[in-house]
Amino acid sequence: MLKLIKNADVYAPQHLGTKDVLIAADKICAIDDHIELSGNVPVETIDGSGKLLMPGFIDSHEHIMGGGGEGGFSTRTPEATLSNLTRYGITTVVGCIGTDGIGRDMAALVAKANGLQEEGITTYIYSGSYQVPVHTLTGSLMKDIMMIDKVIGVGEIAMSDHRSSQPTFEELARIASDIRVGGMLSGKAGILNIHIGDSPRCMDLIERIVEETEIPIAQFLPTHVNRNAMLFEKAIAYAKKGGYIDFTGNEDIDYWETICDEVRVSAGIKRLLNEGVDDSLFTISSDGQGSLPMFNEKQEYIGIGIGKASCLLKEVRECVQRENIPLEIAIKAITSNPADALKLSHKGRIAAGKDADFCLLNPSDLTVDTVIARGRVMVCGGQPVVFGTFEERK
Repeated sequence: MLKLIKNADVYAPQHLGTKDVLIAADKICAIDDHIELSGNVPVETIDGSGKLLMPGFIDSHEHIMGGGGEGGFSTRTPEATLSNLTRYGITTVVGCIGTDGIGRDMAALVAKANGLQEEGITTYIYSGSYQVPVHTLTGSLMKDIMMIDKVIGVGEIAMSDHRSSQPTFEELARIASDIRVGGMLSGKAGILNIHIGDSPRCMDLIERIVEETEIPIAQFLPTHVNRNAMLFEKAIAYAKKGGYIDFTGNEDIDYWETICDEVRVSAGIKRLLNEGVDDSLFTISSDGQGSLPMFNEKQEYIGIGIGKASCLLKEVRECVQRENIPLEIAIKAITSNPADALKLSHKGRIAAGKDADFCLLNPSDLTVDTVIARGRVMVCGGQPVVFGTFEERK
């Protein structure tokens, strides 16, 4: 059946004003000022009056099968569930493995991504985990990205962190080279998603590779760049050179801002814009279901939290409400920017031929009203209407 969204205020992400949007199956057919269908064509009409219509959100860093374990087996975080993504507007997610690449492996990650896709959203994955040498599914990074549809890059490789395997310049350069060529041969991004820790070394290995090899800066997506002020200063300089940087959202930033000098996402994006950084070069991801371990000055474990997918929309809301950043710029960080960085050409924008992924938001408070993923209504009136196979209906 066709679906017709009527009279919505469209952010595509650029502001288009009031439009109608026609959907056939899982694709956008047309967008125009006024669309009327003649004859007896069955159509489901969705009233977008008084709502803001924007692309479905892309979470480019989500621990979909859980993560953690830094405090022992009992601190392994739980898996993501369908409705805990869609209720916050997320229609596309990129799954990754973190610290524990043994208890959680690539086969399990592929299976979890396929499960979420069957339940209704679009999923991709990164090959590997924190560790180097990289744990792959096929035994080869190039083979993983070329032969496994869902693999679009490698990550999250850890550096500048006491939990990393301390990769060398040569090791990281070889990974970047292999994943770049594999991406070229398969028509994928071949992105290298890198976890940046607290060490003063910050992004030094990435910067060396860009300066000393032929690998372009766009091949890297360093994440957690707002974890402290020192790292963020380095990230600003890196973005000014044309590199993508990924902010990690945080629902509990009021706490983390005070204990570890974490940079609030909205303030960080405002700073980037004031520094003249191109507004296409930053993304926001949730680190959802990932662990947020706390360590003392001796790097001893003292506690743990968990990343939340809800932070993506929360960070956009703060950009608009706290920093007066235009909505069409703020939402690029979770729509068109990750789509471009990850070469997901059918995602991140509202235009004919793109995937029918949408969020309808209430303009007064930027909360979710309706979510459509691949042409299917997943959330209505702010409440999920489609659930994962084993989810409890609340």
